[in-house]
Amino acid sequence: MDPALFWYVVAAVLALVGLAGVILPALPGLPLVFAGMLVAAWAGDFQRIGPVTLVLLGLLTALSVVADFVATAAGAKRIGAGPLAVWGAALGTLAGVFFGPVGLLAGPFLGALLGELWHTRALRRATHVGLATWLGLLLGTVLKLALAFAMLGLFVFAWFV
Repeated sequence: MDPALFWYVVAAVLALVGLAGVILPALPGLPLVFAGMLVAAWAGDFQRIGPVTLVLLGLLTALSVVADFVATAAGAKRIGAGPLAVWGAALGTLAGVFFGPVGLLAGPFLGALLGELWHTRALRRATHVGLATWLGLLLGTVLKLALAFAMLGLFVFAWFV
């Protein structure tokens, strides 16, 4: 087997796992996509993907990490969520992975709701906090998907131009 082909396969697997990680919270999505692209560039001796493209891809990856944290925190902080709600949302997101798409949608909301309910004992407030936190997570996921497609588009463009 050609060594370059092996590395291209590794790069593709990293990128595909990374794309899954954009939606699944247990995986560092776009950093894995970037790692796959970096491996592909290296396997091709940086002939098709050069330093400028890699720097741009790295900046988009960094932006995705920042956007993820900011969107989640903004949803929770905007409505004045306590730290237990934020922790609850994070734990709910991780637990939701084991329950498929429904768990991925309901987990962050339920986690934030329970965390805030534990903190304030006010169901109406906890529901608002849960919803705001969930919307923040949803916004973060949409932003990461947009950045993932931007990265893929940039990579493909650089590869073929």
